[in-house]
Amino acid sequence: MRWSEFAAACPELAALGEERFRGREVLLLGTLRKNGWPRITPVEPDFVDGELMVGMMWRSPKALDLLRDPRYVAHSVVTNRSGEEGDFKLYGRVRDINDADTRARYRAAIRARIDWEPSDPFHLFALDVESAGFVIFGEDRYSLAWDPERGLRRSAQRDA
Repeated sequence: MRWSEFAAACPELAALGEERFRGREVLLLGTLRKNGWPRITPVEPDFVDGELMVGMMWRSPKALDLLRDPRYVAHSVVTNRSGEEGDFKLYGRVRDINDADTRARYRAAIRARIDWEPSDPFHLFALDVESAGFVIFGEDRYSLAWDPERGLRRSAQRDA
């Protein structure tokens, strides 16, 4: 489902993810290489037209991974070992975006954020959401998990 549909279905979890993705302006994207081994790469996310989108250099290894196998995992950046800021994860499949108008709005969003925009050719993918999770450590230890079949689940984290 599109990001906007995920946000409507699970606003609490979507807000945590959007806060982390927008705040850090980078996420770690996991893809599968041709040989089956995982690849993890930092990418800059942008929210455009109710979609969570990531652009990539033309024919980059991670783009080729996604064109071959659209499954991904996206992970928020964790900046310290305490885990007090929490980490957010998305699981799903990407859609290759080729529509000229959508690509133009994506470029405009990038320009507004960093005063630069990509020129063609480049790859643009929308990250469709199939499940999501969040975990936070520290005093308020808890985790959230969501998928469309079971909805939102909350659990307390045990001490290590």
